Amino acid sequence: MEPEEIDEMELDLPPEYCHYRDEGCELADSCLNCPFPGCLYDEHGGKQRWLKKVRAREMAKLFTGKGKKVKELALMFGVSQRTVQRALKMSNSVQERKNE
Repeated sequence: MEPEEIDEMELDLPPEYCHYRDEGCELADSCLNCPFPGCLYDEHGGKQRWLKKVRAREMAKLFTGKGKKVKELALMFGVSQRTVQRALKMSNSVQERKNE
């Protein structure tokens, strides 16, 4: 057999014959114990999108609960005021959909 054929055969092994270490990622200790329904790395921009949602929720919480101003939030999170406004708008539209 050619070396290329061996590599292709190894790639086609069923999962029960593949032994790998489940090291997880920075968001979960292991893939099998991951809190997400699907792997964030399988989606294009998945991790970044999730982090933005978390940031937007935190901004909305500080804006509504603590009375922080847009300018304060921008300085706190190291983003522009426009980014804060977009995050707050996104959080409001999500809340409105939940209330419907």
